[in-house]
Amino acid sequence: MVKWSRRKFLGAAGLLGAGALGTRLGLPYWCTAGAPTPLSADLAAFVQARLGDLQMEKVWDLHVHLVGLGSGSSGAFVHPHMRSHWHPIQRLQFEIYTRAGGIRELEHADSQYVERLAQLARAANPTGRAVLLGFDMFVDPEGRERPEKGPFYTPNEYVHQVAATEKVFEAGLSIHPYRKDAVRRLELGAERGARLVKWLPNAMGIDPASPLCQPFYDKLAELNMPLLTHTGGEKAVEAGEQGLGNPLNLRRALDSGVRVLAAHCASTGEDDDLDPLGTVHDKAKRESFDLFLRLMGERQYEGRLFGELSALTQINRCGRPLREMLMATEFHGRLVNGSDYPLPAIDPLFSTRLLKQRGYLSESDRRHCNALFKANPLLFDLVLKRCVRVEENGRSYRFPPRAFESGRLFEA
Repeated sequence: MVKWSRRKFLGAAGLLGAGALGTRLGLPYWCTAGAPTPLSADLAAFVQARLGDLQMEKVWDLHVHLVGLGSGSSGAFVHPHMRSHWHPIQRLQFEIYTRAGGIRELEHADSQYVERLAQLARAANPTGRAVLLGFDMFVDPEGRERPEKGPFYTPNEYVHQVAATEKVFEAGLSIHPYRKDAVRRLELGAERGARLVKWLPNAMGIDPASPLCQPFYDKLAELNMPLLTHTGGEKAVEAGEQGLGNPLNLRRALDSGVRVLAAHCASTGEDDDLDPLGTVHDKAKRESFDLFLRLMGERQYEGRLFGELSALTQINRCGRPLREMLMATEFHGRLVNGSDYPLPAIDPLFSTRLLKQRGYLSESDRRHCNALFKANPLLFDLVLKRCVRVEENGRSYRFPPRAFESGRLFEA
């Protein structure tokens, strides 16, 4: 056993402390991002080779977060803990997100975020669409707003205002179904051209299996408006109850005729198995991804349940979930795509080296994707998903063009 003197121990502790502090202070700066840069001829040819078989006008990014701090009367805000040094983890998340979103001065945060997002979206796909998502408050079962319990808030009115400024933008609502006027809010949003509704149940306090959601589901089905809802564990923001992301909670919505887009294909976390198996009600913990696959395999949900691909190429999801979704050709017609922006602009969340080591990327694709990340993270996210593949038994498995032509969801 190595014997440590007091001096050596203190020296090692000091080095570790300095390293941790350096990482804490430096990490947000690694995520600093600016406007998109022009592609070289070589990089442009690479992009064309990967996207040339897509109908780009149908390539819609269904998962783009619109966030703000309330500058310019947007009405948006983040939880005070995210701006407090007394809550270091949430403060670090705040710093990373603001820098990844192109925010340089907090007093102009809202306009700078929108400006950069518009630049990226236009450069990535000028004929497609990016669906901007609101984010409703936490609402308790009695219908009372509880802003102190939610991570942030982006009003639907602000989403409509921003979406009207750019042809490349579409509006996505976020409405808590426990609100007394939830159905009316949904009707008004649909009248103004909103395309879908976004939930993050784990952080918003929504139980998708609750009877309180039934009137909202009935109206969604009547309007034929998709519900994009987070499934599986949630780590990007503070989540109060992870079990609310259980994919099996979506049965009520699906049985009500709602088209449900299961964000991230429930690719992280574990949940209770709420289904009866045989004659025994088995409540054992299972991977959320397995519960999602179970739902996808049930024939009554064909045409109603879709897997949404955002974040599947991130470090924490690119193991089994990415591999199995690439190989699950029986589900490929029911995949849709989103970026979960601004997450694609956060460098530490992705490792093209790891993707290459696991056989998803060639070295050439890896180098080109790295260059794309620096030029335009939205385009990087799309092209990376077109590059990843699995080679097995002489066959190559990739996500098909249809998975990225998500605008088909909104065709008459």
